[in-house]
Amino acid sequence: MMEINDRGKLEFFIKMHQIDAIFTEQLLPHLLLYSFDKGELICSQGDPSQYLYILVEGKLKIYTNSPEGKTLILSFKTPLEVIGDLEYVQGIDFINTVEAVSSVMMIGVHHRWLKQYGHDHAPLLNFLLEIITKKFHLKNKSMSFNIMYPVEVRLASYLLSVSVEESELVISIKDAANLIGTSYRHLNRVITQFGEEGLIERNRGFILVKDLDGLRKLAGGNIYE
Repeated sequence: MMEINDRGKLEFFIKMHQIDAIFTEQLLPHLLLYSFDKGELICSQGDPSQYLYILVEGKLKIYTNSPEGKTLILSFKTPLEVIGDLEYVQGIDFINTVEAVSSVMMIGVHHRWLKQYGHDHAPLLNFLLEIITKKFHLKNKSMSFNIMYPVEVRLASYLLSVSVEESELVISIKDAANLIGTSYRHLNRVITQFGEEGLIERNRGFILVKDLDGLRKLAGGNIYE
């Protein structure tokens, strides 16, 4: 994570996403702009929550870990998205892990400034309410996806979600199996099947996506976005 000390760039993102109206004038000076590299964690499940983040550029992957060590994808997010909203409202630690799938730009504001200048600001509260209720709806759907959809659809959706500009994907099959909720052996069979169908090419630890349209057709709409 790196703080970007460029007020002009921060104001550009605020105006671009029309979020200036949700903050009070007293809060605006306390907004900070941060950049995250691809693969960097924005937060980890169980970490103390101190900042509210607003995604203004790039893509995020949100996943959760079970007590048994299993990992499950909940969703992929693009702007405009908020990280740490429920944690701020409830005063709890981060409930999920959030990772940058691409280079990411986020606006951050510390909880102390939100509590001091925004706790009774109706536009901000309405914004958070809308975001939180939408997340609960999507989370309910995402938990059903791993039961209702076959592994072929889940893998196709996963590959679509992590294909950000670059076509070569360096992935761990074991990690991917955990993330989409299947066994290593089953996922390995599906990857072989995708290779035979010309959708991907597998070679020494990386997957080359060769047919994005074919993956989209198979997924029938990305279930993780």
